Amino acid sequence: MKDIAIGSPAPDFSLIDFQDKPFKLSSFQGRKSVLLIFLRGFA
Repeated sequence: MKDIAIGSPAPDFSLIDFQDKPFKLSSFQGRKSVLLIFLRGFA
């Protein structure tokens, strides 16, 4: 993966949410801010 410059758009990707539903980063396009939190796991 290439480096991403500060201020450039993030590459699109998809993940599974906490309700096991897939979503894409691009589905949030046009919103003011997006905050992603990646949890490493539960103990």
